[in-house]
Amino acid sequence: MQTHQTPPFAGLTPDAILDAVDSLGLYSSGSLLALNSYENRVYQIGIDDAAPLVAKFYRPERWSDEQILEEHAFSLELAGREIPVVPPLAFNGATLHHHGGFRFALFPRRGGRVPELGDARTLEWIGRFLGRIHALGRVEGYERRPALDADSFGREPADYLLQHADLPPELREVFRGVLEQALAGVDRAYQRAGAVSALRLHGDCHVGNMLWTDDGPHFVDFDDSRMGPAVQDLWMLLSGSREEQSAQLAEVLAGYEDFCEFDLRELHLLEALRTLRLIHYSAWLARRWHDPAFPVAFPWFNSQRYWEEQILTLREQIALLDEPPLWSA
Repeated sequence: MQTHQTPPFAGLTPDAILDAVDSLGLYSSGSLLALNSYENRVYQIGIDDAAPLVAKFYRPERWSDEQILEEHAFSLELAGREIPVVPPLAFNGATLHHHGGFRFALFPRRGGRVPELGDARTLEWIGRFLGRIHALGRVEGYERRPALDADSFGREPADYLLQHADLPPELREVFRGVLEQALAGVDRAYQRAGAVSALRLHGDCHVGNMLWTDDGPHFVDFDDSRMGPAVQDLWMLLSGSREEQSAQLAEVLAGYEDFCEFDLRELHLLEALRTLRLIHYSAWLARRWHDPAFPVAFPWFNSQRYWEEQILTLREQIALLDEPPLWSA
């Protein structure tokens, strides 16, 4: 695995961060708190005589400026419809800024707690807002951002792992075979679903990207927003046994369909999307291993045990890929 590359955020020192914020005409207090983020770098910045702001510094070469601005425009559209998202702030008419070789955006700070997904009312409430997000996401598509599909989240990451990851020699061919079986199962699932429509998604709709207050949820971090099937933003809300997931899905859809029709054929893709995420996640870790933050945060990655567990997990997914979809449970 390649480790000789220059770390992407090597020059992002505290002074560079504060200078970037001050370049917009703000006056930072010098207070700087790193927030939990690995793909980008995110900080809470103290501002003199004002509420703190959140600064996101984008990973170099991941998205183009145009792709970032498409995501910003979608977030601003959603906020304009009073849908609870946290959009970027505009300074001098711009939401994306350049300073010191880095690109960054500023956001208002929003607090909250992790939602309780075991509560039926919470799931329905989240479903209502996801329905509103998707209703607007269907109106038009991204032109610059890629789609989430079996090629971008499955075949390309699988090829990367086989070519670049430090797989133990005795597991390489086993892993290759499991990947091939998993991707074949994903293809069958897509064939059963048929020609489902794609829309602008949140893309990474797990509990870490939802903050809950007494007024309900708000959604943060649209950095992974792409075109894809609506079920991508639903399946990460489900957990437990098949029966438990069916009950949870019913609650989510009860709220969702108040605002947006859901195509039940997409449920054929639920386990396929879960499988693609597993493959994509391993490739993401492998691609980022030259970033010093990753070996510290994910010390278990790339070990013999890690790859053995991935093989086992993918085999379990292969079995699930050919089970009937949740609605027939």
